[in-house]
Amino acid sequence: MFARTERLLLRPSWPEDAEALHRAACDEAIARNLAMVPWPYTLDDARSFAALDQDPLYPNFLLLQRTDGAPRIIGSCGLVAREGGAEIGYWIARPYWGLGYASEAARAVVSIARAIGHRRLISGHFTDNPASGRVLRKIGFRPTGEVVLRHSAGRGSKVPCALYEMPLAEEDGFAGRDYDAPDPVMPYDAQPMAA
Repeated sequence: MFARTERLLLRPSWPEDAEALHRAACDEAIARNLAMVPWPYTLDDARSFAALDQDPLYPNFLLLQRTDGAPRIIGSCGLVAREGGAEIGYWIARPYWGLGYASEAARAVVSIARAIGHRRLISGHFTDNPASGRVLRKIGFRPTGEVVLRHSAGRGSKVPCALYEMPLAEEDGFAGRDYDAPDPVMPYDAQPMAA
């Protein structure tokens, strides 16, 4: 599955992407904000990700900047199966932070999720990464008000994570609007934090 936005090509990863993927993702500031990416992030980790089989219901995409010269990998965005719904996740290489690429890619993946029949998306961000919360609200996720501890492979520990949700079907309450509520704090594979 492929998608194209104004500035990006979203496509599956291929084994030959491993070195470029490693160059883009080998940054502790990226790994520490993701649940499943270890730190240090090795070329073997990139090879493993690039060789993963694609599940048509839970696609994962490399993000290739297709403007300003030759296409280059600048991040990733995709869906994973979680209890409670499909979870959207994303990362952007540091030179491209703050330029709207995460929102652009995530909007495309939300549209794909709706088209393939998902009725609800969930997501979250570690509470010390408020920029990711701004992206989620900007594309229409709403905070659940829950904060849980979720494991971060990059940090090697559990970290407070704020939870979000987005109904995708009109009958399930999808309103297609941005949410600018303050961040709560929680994750999905963890216990709620004690009050």
